[in-house]
Amino acid sequence: MTTVFARPKLQLFGVSAAFVVRKIGLSDLGDALRLGWEDFNAIPTHAVVLCVIYPIIGLVLFRLVLGYSLLPLLFPLAAGFTLIGPFAALGLYELSRRRERGEEAAAWHAMHVLNTPSFGAILGLGTFLFALFAIWITVADAIYIATFGQAPAASIPDFARRVLTTPEGWSLIIIGCGVGFLFAVVALCISVVSFPLMLDRHATAIDAIRTSLRAVMKNPITIAAWGLIVAVLLVVGSLPFFVGLAVVLPVLGHATWHLYRKVVEPDPNPPQEQPRPPIGHRYAADFPASLFPWSRES
Repeated sequence: MTTVFARPKLQLFGVSAAFVVRKIGLSDLGDALRLGWEDFNAIPTHAVVLCVIYPIIGLVLFRLVLGYSLLPLLFPLAAGFTLIGPFAALGLYELSRRRERGEEAAAWHAMHVLNTPSFGAILGLGTFLFALFAIWITVADAIYIATFGQAPAASIPDFARRVLTTPEGWSLIIIGCGVGFLFAVVALCISVVSFPLMLDRHATAIDAIRTSLRAVMKNPITIAAWGLIVAVLLVVGSLPFFVGLAVVLPVLGHATWHLYRKVVEPDPNPPQEQPRPPIGHRYAADFPASLFPWSRES
C-alpha cells in the first residue's frame, strides 16, 4: 500500500504564504479613491509640498540634460509619472498608514520611511523604476526624432499642428502610445502593491514584486481599470502645465495605500510596536531644532 503524503499548496512564483492576495472588484477602486481623497483633505499641505516637486524636477533636469525645447516630451513626461509614481508616493503611504492607525500624521512623519527595515529593498525597486522612466523618455525622444527629425517645434500651435493634422503626427501618436502602454503595464504589474507591502510588512523586493504579480493575475480586469484611472487622472492633472498634479499625485498616493489594504490581507499576527512618547510642548529655545521634529522622536 502506497502512502500518499499531503503536500502543501505551492504559492505562485514562490511567494510567502503570509502575503495572501484577495479578489477585489471595481467598487473597491472607488472606495480606495474616496479614502485617498479623505486622507488628502485631512493632511493636504504636506501632499502639495511632497508631490509638486516631482514634475518641476523632471522638467528642469530634462531641460538641462537634453539642451533643447521640452515641448515634444511634455506628454511622455506626464505619462512617465505612472512609472515612478509608486516610489514617489512612499511618504504618502506612511501618512495614510499612520492615520489609519489613529496616530498623528503630519508632514515630518513622512520621513519615517527612511527608518523602515526594508528601506534598502524599497530604494532598490525605486531605482529600477527610475531607470525604466529614463528608458521611456529616451525611447519617446527617439520616436519623435525618427518621425519629425531633429528640428524642434517652433511653438505650441506649430507642435499641435504637426501632431494632430499630419500623417506623421498620427503615426507618432499610435506608436508612442503603444510603446508607452507597454512600459506602463510593466511598471503597474511589478509595483501595484509592492511599495506599501515593503513599508507595512517589511517584505523583500522579490517577495513584493511577486505579490504584485499575483495581485494582477488574480484581479486582471480590476487592476487594468486601476491603471486606466491612474493614467486618465495624470493626464487631466497635467493640464495646464502640470499644476493639477499637486492634487492628483497625493490623492493617488493615498488611494494606492488603501488599494493595497484591499488587495493584501493584513498580517494576522502583526508585530507589537512600542508607542512613541508624546513630543510635548515646544519652546522658542528649541529653535531651530523645532523645525525638524522627527529628529527629536525616538
